[in-house]
Amino acid sequence: MQITVSVNGESYVRDVEPRLLLTHFLRDELRLTGTHWGCDTSNCGACVVRLDGVPVKSCTVLAVMADGAEVSTVEGLAHGRSEAELDPVQEGFMVCHGLQCGFCTPGMMLTSRALLDRDPAPSAETIREAISGQICRCTGYENIVRSVQWAAAKEAAVRGSADTDTSEAMA
Repeated sequence: MQITVSVNGESYVRDVEPRLLLTHFLRDELRLTGTHWGCDTSNCGACVVRLDGVPVKSCTVLAVMADGAEVSTVEGLAHGRSEAELDPVQEGFMVCHGLQCGFCTPGMMLTSRALLDRDPAPSAETIREAISGQICRCTGYENIVRSVQWAAAKEAAVRGSADTDTSEAMA
Protein backbone atom coordinates (compact mmCIF):
# COMPACT_ATOMS: atom_id res chain seq x y z
CA MET A 1 0.00 0.00 0.00
CA GLN A 2 1.39 3.42 -0.91
CA ILE A 3 1.50 6.16 1.73
CA THR A 4 2.61 9.76 1.71
CA VAL A 5 3.75 11.08 5.04
CA SER A 6 5.56 14.22 6.11
CA VAL A 7 8.27 13.49 8.66
CA ASN A 8 10.05 16.42 10.28
CA GLY A 9 8.88 18.64 7.44
CA GLU A 10 10.05 16.36 4.62
CA SER A 11 7.59 14.44 2.46
CA TYR A 12 8.06 10.72 1.84
CA VAL A 13 6.16 8.40 -0.50
CA ARG A 14 6.65 4.71 0.22
CA ASP A 15 5.04 1.36 -0.47
CA VAL A 16 4.47 -0.36 2.86
CA GLU A 17 2.88 -3.50 4.18
CA PRO A 18 -0.51 -2.64 5.71
CA ARG A 19 0.56 -4.18 9.02
CA LEU A 20 3.87 -2.24 9.31
CA LEU A 21 4.09 -0.30 12.56
CA LEU A 22 4.97 3.38 12.43
CA THR A 23 7.98 2.81 14.68
CA HIS A 24 9.40 0.29 12.20
CA PHE A 25 8.61 2.56 9.26
CA LEU A 26 10.55 5.40 10.89
CA ARG A 27 13.49 3.26 11.98
CA ASP A 28 13.79 0.78 9.11
CA GLU A 29 12.44 2.65 6.09
CA LEU A 30 13.54 6.20 6.91
CA ARG A 31 16.54 5.35 9.14
CA LEU A 32 15.35 7.74 11.86
CA THR A 33 16.62 5.70 14.77
CA GLY A 34 15.92 8.28 17.47
CA THR A 35 12.49 6.70 17.79
CA HIS A 36 13.24 3.82 20.12
CA TRP A 37 11.52 0.47 20.10
CA GLY A 38 11.32 -0.70 23.67
CA CYS A 39 8.82 -2.98 25.29
CA ASP A 40 6.81 -4.13 22.26
CA THR A 41 3.63 -3.80 24.37
CA SER A 42 3.04 -0.01 24.37
CA ASN A 43 3.84 0.26 28.07
CA CYS A 44 7.21 2.02 28.09
CA GLY A 45 6.65 5.00 25.77
CA ALA A 46 10.17 4.92 24.31
CA CYS A 47 8.61 5.03 20.84
CA VAL A 48 6.64 8.26 21.30
CA VAL A 49 6.49 10.56 18.27
CA ARG A 50 4.10 13.37 17.45
CA LEU A 51 1.39 12.62 14.91
CA ASP A 52 -0.19 15.87 13.75
CA GLY A 53 1.13 17.44 16.95
CA VAL A 54 -0.23 14.81 19.32
CA PRO A 55 2.15 12.46 21.17
CA VAL A 56 1.45 8.84 20.21
CA LYS A 57 3.17 5.56 20.90
CA SER A 58 4.36 4.67 17.42
CA CYS A 59 4.33 0.96 18.28
CA THR A 60 0.53 1.19 18.42
CA VAL A 61 0.09 3.08 15.14
CA LEU A 62 0.25 1.48 11.73
CA ALA A 63 2.30 3.38 9.16
CA VAL A 64 -0.76 3.49 6.89
CA MET A 65 -2.58 5.41 9.63
CA ALA A 66 0.00 8.19 9.19
CA ASP A 67 -0.83 8.57 5.50
CA GLY A 68 -1.30 12.28 4.84
CA ALA A 69 -0.17 13.23 8.35
CA GLU A 70 2.75 15.15 9.82
CA VAL A 71 5.04 13.05 11.99
CA SER A 72 7.65 14.66 14.24
CA THR A 73 10.52 12.67 15.66
CA VAL A 74 13.35 13.66 17.97
CA GLU A 75 15.54 14.22 14.91
CA GLY A 76 13.22 17.06 13.91
CA LEU A 77 12.77 18.63 17.34
CA ALA A 78 15.02 21.57 16.51
CA HIS A 79 13.54 21.84 12.98
CA GLY A 80 13.53 25.43 11.79
CA ARG A 81 16.35 26.47 14.09
CA SER A 82 19.96 27.08 13.13
CA GLU A 83 22.11 23.95 12.97
CA ALA A 84 23.78 24.75 16.30
CA GLU A 85 20.58 25.69 18.15
CA LEU A 86 18.66 23.18 20.23
CA ASP A 87 14.98 23.23 21.04
CA PRO A 88 14.58 24.55 24.62
CA VAL A 89 13.34 21.10 25.66
CA GLN A 90 16.56 19.51 24.39
CA GLU A 91 18.58 22.21 26.10
CA GLY A 92 16.64 21.74 29.34
CA PHE A 93 17.31 18.01 29.36
CA MET A 94 21.01 18.75 28.88
CA VAL A 95 21.27 21.54 31.48
CA CYS A 96 19.13 19.85 34.15
CA HIS A 97 20.42 16.31 33.61
CA GLY A 98 17.02 15.01 32.50
CA LEU A 99 18.57 11.91 31.01
CA GLN A 100 20.89 9.16 32.03
CA CYS A 101 20.88 6.18 29.70
CA GLY A 102 18.90 8.18 27.13
CA PHE A 103 16.59 5.38 26.03
CA CYS A 104 13.35 7.11 27.10
CA THR A 105 14.67 10.59 26.31
CA PRO A 106 13.41 11.05 22.71
CA GLY A 107 9.85 10.15 23.69
CA MET A 108 10.04 12.25 26.86
CA MET A 109 11.26 15.23 24.84
CA LEU A 110 8.49 14.94 22.25
CA THR A 111 5.83 14.60 24.95
CA SER A 112 7.32 17.60 26.75
CA ARG A 113 7.39 19.68 23.55
CA ALA A 114 3.71 18.89 22.95
CA LEU A 115 2.91 19.85 26.53
CA LEU A 116 4.70 23.20 26.27
CA ASP A 117 3.01 23.91 22.96
CA ARG A 118 -0.39 23.70 24.63
CA ASP A 119 0.56 24.88 28.15
CA PRO A 120 3.56 27.23 28.21
CA ALA A 121 3.73 27.29 32.02
CA PRO A 122 2.85 23.81 33.29
CA SER A 123 3.04 22.92 36.96
CA ALA A 124 5.22 20.05 38.12
CA GLU A 125 2.03 18.01 38.58
CA THR A 126 0.94 18.74 35.01
CA ILE A 127 4.36 17.72 33.69
CA ARG A 128 4.25 14.48 35.67
CA GLU A 129 0.78 13.75 34.32
CA ALA A 130 1.89 14.46 30.73
CA ILE A 131 4.83 12.03 30.95
CA SER A 132 2.95 9.42 33.00
CA GLY A 133 2.62 7.12 29.98
CA GLN A 134 6.37 6.79 29.70
CA ILE A 135 8.75 4.80 31.83
CA CYS A 136 12.20 5.99 32.84
CA ARG A 137 14.15 3.44 34.81
CA CYS A 138 17.12 5.71 35.53
CA THR A 139 16.22 9.20 36.67
CA GLY A 140 13.36 9.04 39.14
CA TYR A 141 11.66 11.71 36.96
CA GLU A 142 12.69 14.67 39.14
CA ASN A 143 15.32 15.91 36.70
CA ILE A 144 12.94 15.35 33.79
CA VAL A 145 10.37 17.59 35.48
CA ARG A 146 13.08 20.20 36.16
CA SER A 147 14.17 19.98 32.52
CA VAL A 148 10.68 20.78 31.27
CA GLN A 149 10.32 23.61 33.80
CA TRP A 150 13.67 25.00 32.63
CA ALA A 151 12.49 24.90 29.00
CA ALA A 152 9.23 26.63 29.94
CA ALA A 153 11.13 29.36 31.78
CA LYS A 154 13.52 29.86 28.85
CA GLU A 155 10.63 30.15 26.40
CA ALA A 156 8.83 32.59 28.74
CA ALA A 157 11.98 34.73 28.93
CA VAL A 158 12.30 34.71 25.13
CA ARG A 159 8.62 35.64 24.77
CA GLY A 160 9.09 38.41 27.34
CA SER A 161 12.12 39.68 25.46
CA ALA A 162 10.18 39.59 22.19
CA ASP A 163 7.29 41.47 23.82
CA THR A 164 9.76 44.09 25.11
CA ASP A 165 11.40 44.37 21.69
CA THR A 166 7.98 44.77 20.06
CA SER A 167 6.90 47.36 22.64
CA GLU A 168 10.11 49.31 22.17
CA ALA A 169 9.77 49.14 18.39
CA MET A 170 6.21 50.45 18.61
CA ALA A 171 7.22 53.39 20.83
